[in-house]
Amino acid sequence: MPKLFDRIGVDINQKLALEPAVDWAVKHKVPFIDLCLDQTPELLERSSPRLAKARKQLEKNGVKLGLHTLSAVNIAETSPFVTNAADAYLAAYMDAAKKLGAGWIVVHGGYHFGSDQRVRMDAAVARIARAAKAAEKKKVKLLLENLNPEPEQAEVHYLANDLEECRYYFERLDSPALGWSFTVNHAHIRPNRIDAFMAGLDLRRCGEVRLADCRGTHEEHLRPGEGTIDFGAMFAAIEASGYRGHYMQAFGSLDDMLTGRATLAALGEKGVRQ
Repeated sequence: MPKLFDRIGVDINQKLALEPAVDWAVKHKVPFIDLCLDQTPELLERSSPRLAKARKQLEKNGVKLGLHTLSAVNIAETSPFVTNAADAYLAAYMDAAKKLGAGWIVVHGGYHFGSDQRVRMDAAVARIARAAKAAEKKKVKLLLENLNPEPEQAEVHYLANDLEECRYYFERLDSPALGWSFTVNHAHIRPNRIDAFMAGLDLRRCGEVRLADCRGTHEEHLRPGEGTIDFGAMFAAIEASGYRGHYMQAFGSLDDMLTGRATLAALGEKGVRQ
């Protein structure tokens, strides 16, 4: 089994475009990367030779790529015209993933404005179900991320931000093409608890564990040690569950995450040994 260090990747997101991101991962021997393609609409709007070229570079160097959609795109959209756009957005990401050979696509549950919560949850579940059915045919994998809770007085709230909402989604979405992207810092924001998420959701559906530190009070993506997450205990619990997939850092700069691979691996190995 690969060492923990070799299972920890970097979420480049929109810090670099496709080709520079692949070159950066190859140069620094980073085994897993996440990338958002929204900054390069050409790659989502039409077939581009850039996709096939990047795929060859990834495969030649053994780098595993995942795509990460924007949480700002409301997958719980219910308005005319915009509903079709939300469907098209997910379809475009699946087409790009197929051409890139991407191993997963991180998707989100949308957001609501208070009184419309249940309507939007049901719209999101229906939309993700349609996307998952298409993903089965395209042989791509979708991973639904647990998002961060917002302050109670906020007007807008992400969906799938606590255990109850995540269970609502996953209990209604049983496609083999849909898994879970477990963001531990979101699960650490009070009243959420990491151990409760692990006990309440099926880690066998988990295809990625996303890592950043936070202080448990609000949405943060801090470097390990700057917040209050016990990474040793977290790694020990996740590894004890049988999870053997990859971990994905999402904090700070690219240099911060390069350093973070060794830091997190050391914390994880210490936690597993104890």
